[in-house]
Amino acid sequence: MTPEQVTLVQNSWEKVVPISETAAALFYGRLFETDPSLRPMFRGDMAEQGRKLMIMITTVVRGLHNLGALVPAVQELGRRHGGYGVKDEHYATVGGSLIWTLEQGLGPEFTPETKAAWIQAYTILADTMKAAAKEPKQAAA
Repeated sequence: MTPEQVTLVQNSWEKVVPISETAAALFYGRLFETDPSLRPMFRGDMAEQGRKLMIMITTVVRGLHNLGALVPAVQELGRRHGGYGVKDEHYATVGGSLIWTLEQGLGPEFTPETKAAWIQAYTILADTMKAAAKEPKQAAA
């Protein structure tokens, strides 16, 4: 990602943080509308799940300026998601739901340049997660 793309993602996300509860509800509503088969993967309190999602996205977005330091945590997230039954094709649905949520939350401030930056960021992170999920499991030492 270019420094400009990182700035676009980070600045736009800071505008979402104050409405994170609404954004999480929009995201999961869109996700389950787009692919109802994903709903059974979420067994707990959806408000709590939404808070965790927003915290995770905030952490990742704020760390984009140093992707190298972020990669191990993103890989671990990918391994955990693989264990939950997440498949490669689910990442496209999640990405589409995320972009749609950002469009709803940011309105005209979600410019084509900002959208492209978010797609770039999500693609990098999703590809990292998918690759980690495919890694052979390591036996405990």
